[in-house]
Amino acid sequence: MPARATARVRVPATSANLGPGFDTLGLALGLWDEVELGVVDAPSCTVDVEGEGAGRVPRDGRHLVLRAAHATFDRAGAPRASLHLRCRNAIPHSRGLGSSAAAAVAGIVAARALLADTHPLDDAAVLDLAAGFDGHADNVAACLFGGLVVSWGHEGSWHAAHLTPHPALRPVALVADRSSSTEATRGLLPDRVPHADAAFTAARSALMVHALTCEPELLLAATEDRLHQPYRRPAYPETASAVDHLRAAGIPAVVSGAGPTVLALTLDGRLPDDLDTTGFAVRPLAVDTEGARVETR
Repeated sequence: MPARATARVRVPATSANLGPGFDTLGLALGLWDEVELGVVDAPSCTVDVEGEGAGRVPRDGRHLVLRAAHATFDRAGAPRASLHLRCRNAIPHSRGLGSSAAAAVAGIVAARALLADTHPLDDAAVLDLAAGFDGHADNVAACLFGGLVVSWGHEGSWHAAHLTPHPALRPVALVADRSSSTEATRGLLPDRVPHADAAFTAARSALMVHALTCEPELLLAATEDRLHQPYRRPAYPETASAVDHLRAAGIPAVVSGAGPTVLALTLDGRLPDDLDTTGFAVRPLAVDTEGARVETR
């Protein structure tokens, strides 16, 4: 059985890709889900949800946090326990802000805390588990470690390098009113792209790491992308229009993850007065530098 009875976890929202860093770059943002996971003497798992997703997500063992927790028990070689899950969600679902990554990380980190030293799992194992749920590591690595991450896969495992974003960065999210399916937007991507576009995007991705950490004045050029955003435009024309407007005004703007939220990487938190924000909620968000945080009792 788990060594501890209850774990509380706070996990941040994330924005992946950041323009050219497709499935590689991730940034943690100051918007958090809070999860409490406890061992119960009951025949099955139960779930309470407040905030985002309440009334729509599963209320039993199918919930992603619980599936991730049980996968952690399996990975650690520990017997599964019946669990009660309480969620206070602030991260919008299916908007490109890493809600599924946050759920997977929350479940894994909470389960690891419950197991304590009896069945230890290091951060590499946690990242690998979480990326297995998300399919790639950009969102989950940013959620786990905070700040900026560069992630990659190698020989069947996932890895991430953690970097500190420039302190002048003042992100602003335009959170779309409607949701979007990652599977649907990935379906718009071609199997092949021109070599010139690949080289262009590789250069911008490298520049993006430098701009985000050392020279944010280069972010407008660094956020240019030819690999995925142009192909996804038909899925969310309002998002594409907002990105175009912001970039024309000199503001580095990208589609957040698979969209349809827009992320403006400003240095002053300001957006153009003539920007049409119909269909979006404007949310200035700090960069989260802590990542997943846990307490046990």
